[in-house]
Amino acid sequence: MTDKVNLIEQESLSYEEVEEILEKYDPEAGTRKITGFMKQTVFAIAVCFSLFHIYTAYIGGLASQLQRSLHLGFVLGLIFLLYPLTKKRLNESKVSWIDMLLAATGAFVGLYWLLFYDEIVRRFGNLTLIDLIVGGLAIILVLEAARRVVGPPITIMVTIFLLYSFFGPIMPSFLRHAGISFERMSSHMFFTTEGILGTPLAVSSTFIFLFILFGTILDKTGVGDYFNELALVIAGRASGGPAKVTIFSSALQGTISGSSVANVVTSGAFTIPLMKKLGYRKEFAGAVEATSSTGGQIMPPIMGAAAFLMAEFTGIPYWDIVKAATIPAILYFVGIWIMTHFEAKRLGLRGLTKDELPSIMDVLKKIYLLLPLVAIIYLLSTGMSPMRAALYGLFMAILVGFINPGEKRLTLKGLVEALALGARAALGVAVACAAAGMIVGVIVLTGVGLKFANGLIDLAGGHIFITLLMTMLASLLLGMGVPTTANYVITSMIAAPVLVEMGFPLLAAHLFVFYFGILADITPPVALAAFAASGIGGSDPLKTSMESVRLAIAAFIIPYIFVFSPQMLLIDTNWIEASLIVITSSIGMIGLGAGMIGYWFKSMGILLRVITITGGILLVVPELTSSITGGIILLSVVVYQLKFQKYGRSFTC
Repeated sequence: MTDKVNLIEQESLSYEEVEEILEKYDPEAGTRKITGFMKQTVFAIAVCFSLFHIYTAYIGGLASQLQRSLHLGFVLGLIFLLYPLTKKRLNESKVSWIDMLLAATGAFVGLYWLLFYDEIVRRFGNLTLIDLIVGGLAIILVLEAARRVVGPPITIMVTIFLLYSFFGPIMPSFLRHAGISFERMSSHMFFTTEGILGTPLAVSSTFIFLFILFGTILDKTGVGDYFNELALVIAGRASGGPAKVTIFSSALQGTISGSSVANVVTSGAFTIPLMKKLGYRKEFAGAVEATSSTGGQIMPPIMGAAAFLMAEFTGIPYWDIVKAATIPAILYFVGIWIMTHFEAKRLGLRGLTKDELPSIMDVLKKIYLLLPLVAIIYLLSTGMSPMRAALYGLFMAILVGFINPGEKRLTLKGLVEALALGARAALGVAVACAAAGMIVGVIVLTGVGLKFANGLIDLAGGHIFITLLMTMLASLLLGMGVPTTANYVITSMIAAPVLVEMGFPLLAAHLFVFYFGILADITPPVALAAFAASGIGGSDPLKTSMESVRLAIAAFIIPYIFVFSPQMLLIDTNWIEASLIVITSSIGMIGLGAGMIGYWFKSMGILLRVITITGGILLVVPELTSSITGGIILLSVVVYQLKFQKYGRSFTC
């Protein structure tokens, strides 16, 4: 693998540069640089956190309140020990006494259900003053922990919802409600399963944690690097090879990562400099990485862990959601692939040479590294519960790591380190789920979700397309600066009911808002994934973001198609029809990509680009007349370019 190692050393950023960019754009990366006894203490707590989840998954889980509250206790304790009050204190090597007190209080809040379980159950509905104080502390601690780890956006959003619950009587028109007292709020948020300890934290404390730990152990065994090697072998020699390597690698990385920004920084440190070296514009190089990494969040089977939440919220089996999301995800990456190909052809960019690529045989020899992923997908497809499938996948990842030869062999020390790293990686998702649970709690108490849906429909005047457009904008807004899982929780409770109310299928409605919540990572003005990519490539953040939106055009179009044509989600269709949808839609993506880039066999003028884009969109729509019309348009464009177009551009305006 010498060639590949040399290539990475020449083109990739240093570890320090990667860490600096990650800390700048990903709040979860900014932890204290603690040393000494406290470092060992935090390490031990993190390992115990992972072992707790492995044990409870093995025995089938604890009672719901105990599982979730203990999970929360670990999360709060670790966050206040690891994350300082402000970013200015990141270089602190010691934990302040205030943060130690907050960590201890958070741990106590998490233990409260375990210590007084029988008493709480017996006096349900008649809570004591101590109970209410603990509930109030839980609300405050979760808000502060979310601010430190995830950032201000989600904290501000939750605070707005909490204030709305208190000031309901003075709200205007359809938002008015009777108001919620502090006692009822405290009780509902911590002593029911419709608040902090609600469905989002339930999924975090079972499925999500195990999948994050699974991904961490896979990374320890070298799977992350292997994805890059595999992508280089498959796509490296094609025109503009590094861009295609980015797309393929990021799609694979999405199966083990829950963060667009982390994906960008991890793989982009290598791919963005390489794309720039081969001739891609720096904004385009950053956009390819940002768009591909964001797409990892919609890539089955894990989908940034949101698929598990979707199954809980909709009651639709998990595997059915994974199957439904497959065709849109394929089209998303096909669209980016095609556009990078045409951009490379337009600029005359070469692929990587044989000397710049790893040996095919060396890569194939390590194909066993993918066994844990294959196993977990197979187990999920058999109907096994995600928690049990994740547990077995975890054990297989450990086994593969132990038998993996070379420097990436997993040792006992490495396994323990992976347990600690997995626990730390889960903190952001967990506290975001706890915070999002409060939003769910307010919605349940006030009924604002249905009020919002009715209000949005009224505002749109009952027009379906305007309602979809406003729902898209609401999802983009709600998803800005919020992690995958939390933004889905928010959009599914606020925006999805709008589409269900309009008569769209439940799964289509949820996937619609999920897609646009995810796309907030590349959409201005808060485009964290695009901004992180610009930090690596030295490009203008806004231009990189706008370029990302252009590359992700499929993701902005496809949700509109599958809400009107659920066959794309394999609803009321068969595999023959599904195969035809994939074929025609992929051809449509060629036309769409060519029109967006302005190049197919030759350069295109504005009018020809519009015609080509129109034909592409018509082919993507899974309907016979539309597909035939789109096919005729694209065939005409091909014939014109090959037979009649004499110059580089035509149909200019």
